[in-house]
Amino acid sequence: MKKNPIVAPSLLAADFTDLKSEMDMINRSEADWLHLDIMDGRFVPNISFGMMMVEAVSPLCNKVLDVHLMIEEPEKYVADFQKAGAEYITVHAEACKHLHRNIQQIHQLGIKAGVALNPHTPIQVLEHVVDDLDLVLIMSVNPGFGGQKFIFETLYKIRQLKEMLESRNSKALIEVDGGVGLQNAEKIMAAGADVLVAGSAVFKASDPESVIQSLKAIGNIPRYEV
Repeated sequence: MKKNPIVAPSLLAADFTDLKSEMDMINRSEADWLHLDIMDGRFVPNISFGMMMVEAVSPLCNKVLDVHLMIEEPEKYVADFQKAGAEYITVHAEACKHLHRNIQQIHQLGIKAGVALNPHTPIQVLEHVVDDLDLVLIMSVNPGFGGQKFIFETLYKIRQLKEMLESRNSKALIEVDGGVGLQNAEKIMAAGADVLVAGSAVFKASDPESVIQSLKAIGNIPRYEV
């Protein structure tokens, strides 16, 4: 059975000097979501943007706003991001002292909850929260900067996660973020992914809409042929 990916261009790679045009392009395109990477300079060695950017983008973008919090103490800020327009909020397992409570907090705001895992973090940390998740984000680069090379071992991690979700009858989506493009999207989907986050591959392309269309057209070939 073929399944086309959810395509989520990452705002981090967009031209911030012409945000309205960038959002017009996203709205015209076949993109499903817009991915927003929030970095605090503490959890990751970079600072990106905060809830004011989410609030600014929200009325300009008619796609699902997928907010990825690469920040310490996310519980202090999730309500503000929900008010700004987030429809999915993903927190990092590594940044949460009370992960289950963080997931509950997001759900109590009436939106979808996700957990992200850094490249070195095993999927076993999700064992006792997986039934409460709407999304698992697998980082396929070390978080903090765009334009990095995809870590090939991520494919095996996606396969492991897919098996865990299936064994638990979980409907959580698998999202992959980092170094994703047309050169590897088919293998990522084959491993079991549902959502492709693409930053530079989309926004730095000469024809971003065509790249999005090509990503969207990738069917899910038989799993594990990687």
